[in-house]
Amino acid sequence: MTVAVALFTQDLRLHDNPVLHAARHAADQVVPLFVLDPDVAAVGFAAPNRQAFLAACLADLDASLRRIGSRLVLRHGDPAEQAARIAAEADADTVHVAAGVSAFARRRETRLRRLLGRRLHVHEAVLTVVPPGRVTPAGRDHYAVFTPYHRAWQQAPRRSPHGAPRRLDTPDGIGSAELPAARPHSPGLPPGGESAARQQWRRWDVDGYADLHDALAADGTSRLSPYLHFGCLSAGELAARARAHGGDGAEAFVRQLAWRDFHHQLLAARPEAAHRDYRPRDGGWHRDEREADAWREGRTGYPIVDAGMRQLEHEGWMHNRARLLTASFLTKTLHHDWRVGAAHFLRLLVDGDLANNQLNWQWVAGTGTDTRPNRVLNPLRQADRYDPDGAYVRRWVPELAHLPGPSIHRPWLLAPDYPAPLVAPEDLALRLRTARALD
Repeated sequence: MTVAVALFTQDLRLHDNPVLHAARHAADQVVPLFVLDPDVAAVGFAAPNRQAFLAACLADLDASLRRIGSRLVLRHGDPAEQAARIAAEADADTVHVAAGVSAFARRRETRLRRLLGRRLHVHEAVLTVVPPGRVTPAGRDHYAVFTPYHRAWQQAPRRSPHGAPRRLDTPDGIGSAELPAARPHSPGLPPGGESAARQQWRRWDVDGYADLHDALAADGTSRLSPYLHFGCLSAGELAARARAHGGDGAEAFVRQLAWRDFHHQLLAARPEAAHRDYRPRDGGWHRDEREADAWREGRTGYPIVDAGMRQLEHEGWMHNRARLLTASFLTKTLHHDWRVGAAHFLRLLVDGDLANNQLNWQWVAGTGTDTRPNRVLNPLRQADRYDPDGAYVRRWVPELAHLPGPSIHRPWLLAPDYPAPLVAPEDLALRLRTARALD
């Protein structure tokens, strides 16, 4: 009786999981393993929202495995050591794991290879549609501009999605730790796990995405980012299903999956970009903890910015358009270091992905891959364009709900009790006029 170990990392699903698929075809029995790594907390990535969501994902994965005759084996400690220990206990011939892109994931893979040697099998295209490094420009190891990357990405070969196994046999006698209990910081956190992920995908109207994805109050985005981050859904399967569905909405959604892959290939090539400017900027950043705290707490005096920050606090998630304008306000209007904002987002975002969070912040701050690094998002123009009647602001800033129509975006005219703008409207207008790229 041959045995393989499937080491789950950010691929907490049964559907279209190349790691599980390969392990199942390599042996008669499979040990599905997840290791709770204390180093995740040591580097500050074990935020309460993600820990609570992870616990729900693991519970759902275990329940799904039990329905097909298996179970999730949970261990605490170094993933490489625990995988090697499980392989010895089960007399496993092979251990299978997904390739990662961060420096943390690479160190884990190095330790796994040192302990397991040829028994280790690392699988690509598990976390992304197109693996990092699959498409590269001539003479370089990664694309630094999205548009040419997107063209190459669209033409790149990709694997066909795998179905979920109907039966999985697991050896008896393999000990497992208890599933972790965790309490989220945000009361409005979405439910975790593959079951919830697939329900969300089925009920989301992809056809309306092209027209509604920027409308703040319409909530027309997929809200699938937490499930993609934890691998409850396969990016490759989503891309294949969206393409098969067709239409402008599906095409726009697939483009967002390409953006996700773009950031993963960039971080894979430049892991230091998680903490350092990808393209250094001229001049220093402004430091003012009073301003930074007001931004974090949704008290900037600009309701469209405050609404986004309060949504983040409550849901552990924020609308993508709100992410752009809150980040622009911190970095381009207040001139604060993008790392200040990125750290706050990672503290709360349930979808807090290192590649997407850090590199999107750099894109907005002008230190990343934006071909218009001086681009500034005018919070008032953004509010008028993407929340024209103020419905989004009324949802998250209820103390201004009595203000009529679009006047809610300028409370200094009608609501003197609301926090004064950190940047006076006349000063904001002056700053925006001096910027070379306005939106």
